[in-house]
Amino acid sequence: MEIIYKPTQDEIKKAAKALKDGHLVAFPTETVYGLGADATNEKAVGRIYSVKGRPTDHPLIVHISSISQLYKWAIEVPEYATKLAKSFWPGPMTLILKRSPLAKDFITGHQSLVGLRVPSHPISLMLIKELENLGANGIAAPSANRFGAVSATSVSAVIEELGTFLSTTDLVLDGGDSDVGIESTIIDCSGKFPNIMRPGLLSSEIIEEVCSEVLNFIPSDNIIKSSGLLKSHYSPAAQVVLEGQILPGEGFFAMAEIHTPPGAIRLGAPTSLEEFAKNLYAILRLADQKGLKRIKVVQPNGTGLAVAIRDRLVKAAANEH
Repeated sequence: MEIIYKPTQDEIKKAAKALKDGHLVAFPTETVYGLGADATNEKAVGRIYSVKGRPTDHPLIVHISSISQLYKWAIEVPEYATKLAKSFWPGPMTLILKRSPLAKDFITGHQSLVGLRVPSHPISLMLIKELENLGANGIAAPSANRFGAVSATSVSAVIEELGTFLSTTDLVLDGGDSDVGIESTIIDCSGKFPNIMRPGLLSSEIIEEVCSEVLNFIPSDNIIKSSGLLKSHYSPAAQVVLEGQILPGEGFFAMAEIHTPPGAIRLGAPTSLEEFAKNLYAILRLADQKGLKRIKVVQPNGTGLAVAIRDRLVKAAANEH
């Protein structure tokens, strides 16, 4: 694989050409790094599943450049979905919609629905637009990590996760650390009313103000499959615990105002929910780098972003060790 640090426009064009030629490109978004392929190239998309070790019935999110591209991939788009797209794209929000003929089974996991998002990171947006200039229609991109593992929020994490699985013709674009640090809010827009399938930076309160509908939260064992909905996910090698005592020599991560238990190894002390979310996956990786067997994380209370953080932590803690 070739790593391109702080890519220029010409280097991003080169990456778009690599995508068009069927290669994979890991690239930054505002949420986490993605592992991308031309969303209409079945063979290239198949390599995503192989590199990640991801089940082939687990659908991928298609990253597009603008709301105008949405109608190539989706049909019967509800008015409230259009409102959401106009309000929050580019940004950390994925919409689940009824698929058009462009969205094939190898993208949707054989479902009649497709997930779409317009990222706001300038490198990802430029990459998508350059690929569209070459005649393609979007980038299929799950997070750039092995399936079920901690998502990558830096180029070093991408290399750590996937370096031995990518080929010499694949590319990795460095765009710095991810600003948000957790994956996008996923909203099911396939029915009469919107439903949040995965919480994220965009909270239900913010979304309800735009679409004038009360959102429900669909539990992860619902019939619709989408990214990040398994009960166990985002898990480091270290055991993540959310309750109970912590022993000396074990890792500890909590808001700054919470004191470190005696003998515990403090891994982080964020002063805001935004800082907590941005650093969460890096902290879980740090626990593994330090060789810790166990890390206790004190979940933040409250609504909004705290809901999304707790969702990721519950899934990280569900992994069997």
